Amino acid sequence: MTEQLYLADSSVASFEATVERVLDDRVVLDRTHFYPAGGGQPNDTGALRFDGGEATVTDVQKKDTIYHTVDGDVPAEGDVVEAELDWERRRAHMRYHTAQHLLSAVLLDEFDAPTVGNQLYDDRARLDAEYPKFSADDLDDVEARMNDLVDDALAVRHYTMDRDAAEAELDTERTRIDLLPESITELRIVEIGDESDPFDRTACAGTHVASTAELGRVDVTGRTTQGSDRERVTFTLRDD
Repeated sequence: MTEQLYLADSSVASFEATVERVLDDRVVLDRTHFYPAGGGQPNDTGALRFDGGEATVTDVQKKDTIYHTVDGDVPAEGDVVEAELDWERRRAHMRYHTAQHLLSAVLLDEFDAPTVGNQLYDDRARLDAEYPKFSADDLDDVEARMNDLVDDALAVRHYTMDRDAAEAELDTERTRIDLLPESITELRIVEIGDESDPFDRTACAGTHVASTAELGRVDVTGRTTQGSDRERVTFTLRDD
């Protein structure tokens, strides 16, 4: 099973690994910082460089292990590769994923509206929440609250926790542990804010920035109805 290095450190842009298996245009590495698509976050892309060739990583998927789909030269089993992520894409996903956590927490706190789905891109994101309908004033208030949290430069951290302990000790409505398959017995918990009283605490295997200050300004761009008692909120981030 590929060692998932991105779970421990989201800030690494390049690394060295050894090829364990090759299946046509799919490569399995012994370790990787490439994030596989999941949880509403797209996969990383980048490059593999090795003696005698170079390949572009176009897709990353997690099944029984993590498969890197490549375009170009294909390394052989046993080759040592120098891997490099498309850092601009990765950092955008980190910012949007962290912002999505903030938005989920704000909607739950202010409107008792739990998140039921989300999708991130490198230039925008959307979140689906259980709520009849947000007004324009509601969205203005949400945007202002999120930008206050950006200005507060809240720390973002993660740790692992046994599932039984997490279910006994944490707020399962907020952490959404109940949505995870029973086969997952060790959880990665992401917190935003003060350690003694975090603003948000969620079970999540995605990548995140280290502080809300890295998000830039939040623009809540709109909402649409997604059926009975479900709203979709869209937002973008900008650096100014």
